Amino acid sequence: MNTYVLIVGIAGIIILSFFFNILAKRTNIPSVLLLIILGMGLKGILGHYNIIEDDLQLGPILEILGNVGLVMIVLEAALDLQLEREKAPLILRSFLTALLALGGSMIAIGAFFMYIFPDTPAYTAILYATPLSIMSSAIIIPSVGGLTGAKKEFMVYESTFSDILGIMVFYFMIGADGGAGGGSIFWEIVLNILATAVLSVVVAYLLVYMFQHLQMQVKLFLIIGILLMMFALGKIFHLSSLLIILAFGLVLNNTDIFFQGFLKKYFDRERVKPILHDFHNLTLESAFLIRTFFFVVFGFTITLSSLYDWEVAVNSFAIVGILLAVRWIILKLVVRKNIIPQLWIAPRGLITVLLFFTLEESSVSIEQFDAGLLLYPILITSIIMMVALISYRGEKVTDVLFHTVPILGKNNDPEQIEEFKKRMEENTQMQDFDGFSHRTEEEEEESVFKVEDEGSNETIVDTSEEEEEGEEDDSPDDDK
Repeated sequence: MNTYVLIVGIAGIIILSFFFNILAKRTNIPSVLLLIILGMGLKGILGHYNIIEDDLQLGPILEILGNVGLVMIVLEAALDLQLEREKAPLILRSFLTALLALGGSMIAIGAFFMYIFPDTPAYTAILYATPLSIMSSAIIIPSVGGLTGAKKEFMVYESTFSDILGIMVFYFMIGADGGAGGGSIFWEIVLNILATAVLSVVVAYLLVYMFQHLQMQVKLFLIIGILLMMFALGKIFHLSSLLIILAFGLVLNNTDIFFQGFLKKYFDRERVKPILHDFHNLTLESAFLIRTFFFVVFGFTITLSSLYDWEVAVNSFAIVGILLAVRWIILKLVVRKNIIPQLWIAPRGLITVLLFFTLEESSVSIEQFDAGLLLYPILITSIIMMVALISYRGEKVTDVLFHTVPILGKNNDPEQIEEFKKRMEENTQMQDFDGFSHRTEEEEEESVFKVEDEGSNETIVDTSEEEEEGEEDDSPDDDK
């Protein structure tokens, strides 16, 4: 293939991905779905003109992109998370939800695999169920940008915890290879988490200290290079590498908490603040770039024949039903109320694909397993999330998908536009905060009108000025 044609193609994919992100923000259609479809379409076109071979060996490329993308996505999420004492109950609930949902889904889907593949041992069935039990932070974190308040943070924390816990469990089971008992695997996981947690904290402090003392202009990619090396070394030594990435991001973004007492003299907040801003932007854009090519390449690897098997389709819908049923039970136990839309935000994606590639290289296998059982759940769960987020905004799915969103109105009526904006904001704000956090209902109602839009850092509804002016206008519906 001509070098310049290849460059044009790569640049075109990046440009299209940018517009996919804009479309995703406006409609909640996951950009991941569009990228996968783009990859499948490119494969069909290039194959039709015999530009590429039918049997492309893209597994190694996909694995490298996926692991690097995973590091950037978790780092991006950590740099967005503010640790505060009042958020402790939310963080604990998100961790419990991720842990219990992961374990429950592994057991339930493992039992289903034993049912449809009768000769499969329990260990192998549960191992194959693990990738499908892990939520995709690569899809969730960009998709929940339209949410505000506690629910957005809950989903970011939960998806990150799901990635970390799922990967740890999977690799320990791969290492055990069925030879160790359940108790032995459990204690290995516990000891690994403790060892990695200690190492993560030490590495995070050292990296943040080094971060502020780097004088060269080229330093941001140096930090990213060190993080990637730590991640890879952790994998080689069977440590939970994502904890190192998560710890570094949290320490760097929450220095007031982690640098107290005698540690204050080792940290200069004013020096780090502008560097942190640049580093956050670099991480955000790097994650976007890697995620783009990962899912396009994944689209190249998809065989459409898997989608034509009705048995595979029925089994895939059953898998998604099991995942949602387990999630509903766990959310009812942990969160208890106001579990919409987070019940439906449970897509599978990057991690699921990565771990299945690992399974193909291992000695554990289910010969009758069809790739469609991987592809269908990814597509179905992404579509379910899309529909849920559109409905949650107070819009109709058909209006969004067919470009008749009523915000413009038939005659561009300003009153209709303003009314629609208010309805969307009120719908989202009230659902995000009503009964979800640890505060009382009275505090929740007061906080609704003081929420800041995290995406633009502008106050959506603010009554503080009205109170200072003598509360002349008590209406809580004034937008600013």
